[in-house]
Amino acid sequence: MDSAITARRPGRGYLVIMGTDARAFLSDLARGLAPRADQLVDVILEHLRDELPDVWQYEDVAAQAPVGLSEHVAASLDFLERGLDMAEVRTPPGAIEFACRLAELGVPISQLLRVHRLVHAGLLDQLYAEIARVAGSQELRNSATVTLSAMAFEYVDRTSEQTVAAYQSARDRWLQRRLLVINEAGTRIGTTLDITRTAQELADVGADHLADLVTVDLLSSAFQEEGTYAVDGPATLRRTAQAVSDGCPDPAPGTGQTHTYPEGSEPARVLATGQPLRLRVTADDVRLGRSAGHDPALGASGLRSMLLVPLWARGSPLGLAQFVRRQTDPFDDDELLLAQEIASRAAVNIDNARRYTQERSTALTLQRSLLPHHVPKETSVETASRYLPSGSRAGVGGDWFDVIPLSGARVALVVGDVIGHGLHAAATMGRLRTAVRTLADIDLTPDELLTHLDDVVIRLQREEEGDTDEISATCLYVIYDPVSRTCSLASAGHLPPAVVTPPAAVGDNSPASRAVDFPELPIGPPLGLGGLPFETAQFELPPDSRLVLYTDGLIQSRSRDVEPALALLRDVLSRAPASLEETCDELLSALLPSRPSDDVALLVAQTRALDADHVATWDLPSDPAVVSKARLHASDQLTAWGLEELAFTTELVVSELVTNAIRYGKSPIQLRMILQSALTCEVSDASSTAPHLRRARVFDEGGRGLLLVAQLTEHWGTRHNREGKVIWAEQLIPDSPDGSHLL
Repeated sequence: MDSAITARRPGRGYLVIMGTDARAFLSDLARGLAPRADQLVDVILEHLRDELPDVWQYEDVAAQAPVGLSEHVAASLDFLERGLDMAEVRTPPGAIEFACRLAELGVPISQLLRVHRLVHAGLLDQLYAEIARVAGSQELRNSATVTLSAMAFEYVDRTSEQTVAAYQSARDRWLQRRLLVINEAGTRIGTTLDITRTAQELADVGADHLADLVTVDLLSSAFQEEGTYAVDGPATLRRTAQAVSDGCPDPAPGTGQTHTYPEGSEPARVLATGQPLRLRVTADDVRLGRSAGHDPALGASGLRSMLLVPLWARGSPLGLAQFVRRQTDPFDDDELLLAQEIASRAAVNIDNARRYTQERSTALTLQRSLLPHHVPKETSVETASRYLPSGSRAGVGGDWFDVIPLSGARVALVVGDVIGHGLHAAATMGRLRTAVRTLADIDLTPDELLTHLDDVVIRLQREEEGDTDEISATCLYVIYDPVSRTCSLASAGHLPPAVVTPPAAVGDNSPASRAVDFPELPIGPPLGLGGLPFETAQFELPPDSRLVLYTDGLIQSRSRDVEPALALLRDVLSRAPASLEETCDELLSALLPSRPSDDVALLVAQTRALDADHVATWDLPSDPAVVSKARLHASDQLTAWGLEELAFTTELVVSELVTNAIRYGKSPIQLRMILQSALTCEVSDASSTAPHLRRARVFDEGGRGLLLVAQLTEHWGTRHNREGKVIWAEQLIPDSPDGSHLL
């Protein structure tokens, strides 16, 4: 059409402008401007730098902008020259890449739209100027201007839609990657309850996804007791971890070193306020408080941008994480938020690890203080023991063992396990161990002792607060009598002991092997249930047998069933060396090659028999006239043992005890003298009535007997059995003032 031009109005069809052909004019204009496209780009680019300086702080954006802008100008001129349909319009790849990069850098979409508007406005201004310069008539100038404006609106709408869609897609991908990084951080950080390991995990995640170099400095007080953070003066920090990304040179080793940040420096301010900071810096920036010469990790060339992120947890500072970039783009606000998120998660895990370490240390100290430090040397048994705290996150438990001397040369062996872990379990263990010792002091049988201990646990449960774990425990109580070589034991939900008998006689060339048995024992309920009975089992042991008592941590684990563990235990004990200490070591080495997942208490006791030469027994009739004979028996026996110097005290003790048995007890009456580390005199009768100590008045004719016995002997007491009671008294042997002499 020669006499009219057509231009498309947005959404309104076509506008017919009579006169000159504006479209043909614009096509020729675009063809003529194509060789000068670079000049158009330079003008627009300079205007963009002046209007949007923040966008140009990113190096790759500044490098991508000319490429994208050139493609955009070329596409616009091509659109005018060829008169393309809107359906054929495509935003140039360089412009799409520019939009995607802004999205990844976290530049708001409003900035992208402003860039888009300024680019088109700048190009239109130059086209308008060119129209005014070359149009031959005012009519052509007006027609071309109107047509260009109409086409430009539709072109801008079309390319804006495509650019925004690309931006949003890239932004969604970036957010998804950020979420993946956060999820990965949640998986990789805090895998153990170890402060140093957790700090290193934070550094590794940061180096993999955010920075060229990451350092983690923790307050020295974070490794100490809770609440010991310095208040006055610069805080002392320890370089706990550092990591670099792939392709970056490793910094000089700096972990383990301590340093401080001067007051007023940016790291000190971030540490004190808990507010993160993003910096564009150089290696010798005085704001960092430590120059490159003082920090090998930060001393490499090319230091460009840094994030200072505080490590705070539960309102208290723990340290500072530094994320460093060298030659790449500086950090943006979104990356600061991402670093904050990762560091916050790490700080909570570090604080958990610190609290766990402190509680574990406290519980372990309490546990060890409550366990016996020196097992008493007993002539009836030789013992060796081990205690291993848990190596898991659960913490120290309530396992314990004990060796308790009893009257009549007997000894009690105890092993127990409080259910649960931590300070509460350790404290409960101490209370139960004290209760067992108190109950053992009144010479109860194993089943009676566990019955009373069960009552103690039930009372403790009632005293506990509602939000604490319910107290429960298992216990194995064993009494060994070296005179009769009998072993009496009862269990409250605890594993039976392993009984190892002496090696059988074999040929000279064959190694001696021991028989290992797990006796069938009626196992009662765990302590704390109440109302259910306990039973005492009894069997005889050959001399030099071994009793192996242990808690379930020795044989139970997630990777192994109990039966194979018991078989391995049997195998080790059958060929165990003569030394009890070596036996303990071999058991732990074979059954626990790595750190145990639960506490382990182990007690190995080798039994001894007291031969007839050290025991004298007389059956006495219930007749007062036999008292003098009992004194004579005792005197003669002391002479045979070479202990004549004990005759006076011993005759008095025997006289009083036999007299009481005849006067208040029932037949049969028996006198027994035992010579071991001490001299023990025992008088038994069939009555269950227990004597008690009295203080006689001045004119009383009796009531002084037991008082004299108590004053003249080291220990005295009463124990009950199925047939009656036994009253006993012990004296130290003269040539062993501490009573440790072994015959």
